Amino acid sequence: MFVLSALLVPPVVAGGGAYAADGGGEERAKEPVPPAVMSRVGGERLGVPGVQVQLKDGAPKVPRDITARSWIVSDAETGEVLAAKNPHWQLPPASTLKMLFADTVLPKFPKGEKYTVKPADLQGMGEGSSLVGIKENLTYTVHDLWLGVFLRSGNDAVHTLSAMNGGTAATVAEMRQRAKDLNAVDTHVVTPDGYDAPGQVSSAYDLSLFARAGLQNADFREYCSTANAQFPGDKGKNGKRESFGIQNTNRLLSGDYDIKPYPGIAGVKNGSTTNAGSTFTGVAQRGERKLLVTVMNPEKKEHNEAYKETAALFDWGFSAAGKVAPVGRLVGPRSEEGDATAAGHHGAAGDDAKPGKGQDPSALNATDTSSGAWTAVGVAGGALVVVGAVALFVRRRRPLPEAVRRGSRRRR
Repeated sequence: MFVLSALLVPPVVAGGGAYAADGGGEERAKEPVPPAVMSRVGGERLGVPGVQVQLKDGAPKVPRDITARSWIVSDAETGEVLAAKNPHWQLPPASTLKMLFADTVLPKFPKGEKYTVKPADLQGMGEGSSLVGIKENLTYTVHDLWLGVFLRSGNDAVHTLSAMNGGTAATVAEMRQRAKDLNAVDTHVVTPDGYDAPGQVSSAYDLSLFARAGLQNADFREYCSTANAQFPGDKGKNGKRESFGIQNTNRLLSGDYDIKPYPGIAGVKNGSTTNAGSTFTGVAQRGERKLLVTVMNPEKKEHNEAYKETAALFDWGFSAAGKVAPVGRLVGPRSEEGDATAAGHHGAAGDDAKPGKGQDPSALNATDTSSGAWTAVGVAGGALVVVGAVALFVRRRRPLPEAVRRGSRRRR
């Protein structure tokens, strides 16, 4: 039986600091360290603290100046994880959690549907929330609201859509179930918008699952790749609605004074709060290769640091593709693979924390890069295992439409 709470590290451990005495015997705060035991969903090595990468001859080294506490580079279509650092470390996700909100709610309402905002809809947002500027007693289309969610990370848009969906509590419950359905066992949802809340955690691995699932939806792709748009404003003196321009806060998409849009970028979502620091998941394409990168909370607190580190990991991933053996994979949803924490799948931190329990690590961590199919290495009767692995690989592959390659939509 799946019990989410059993898989969660207590929030103080997951996102808080670790304290120890230095050589002089004085107590001093040290940087948080990842738990010694983390989920193994997707592969044994993904549950081991530190950088995990398996370089082949001629492969470039992972950049040394990546300071994010947790990050992961994966193939958006095959799900192969090229490299990762603490990808299952449960940390506050900030507004990157809005990807799960979109995975859950976006399919429910046609984009042309209209909704008049009630005063109660805008209650309960955290102090200092990012807003797109929704006004009570005015009417918006669902399309407008999703632009507000993705471009401005508007918590007012999230709460309005949650009201349409039966309320915040109902939406949070549905998001928890959606995370479970996607085998995202590191995630515990408390608020639909990602605003800091006790116990609210996710991981770089899970955020990549949310992005990969969302990118299968054409509307999700449209919203997350839109750089600029017009948003409905208040009524003017003549009674007509005005509009104002909004720009996507994803700086790899829209650019900034110290960073250019990343070539081939097509989303996905950024976030920043006091507890979470900066978080970001991005998808980009170069040639036929489509990569997902997630970074969480860079230690280096420079302007746009999360985007700079993501860009560096994209550069590495595109140059390393075909020159590294995967260290794991992004699992599919339960509808395809069943419970990824169950014996015979990939284990989890709750499975007595014993490496290899109920799984074959060689089958998870090796691949025949010439054919792109997962293989089992050093297993008796390997030919039979490979046949099954090829069939499984084909089923797990998630082709992304050509539209992803087109990059950002500048105006709507």
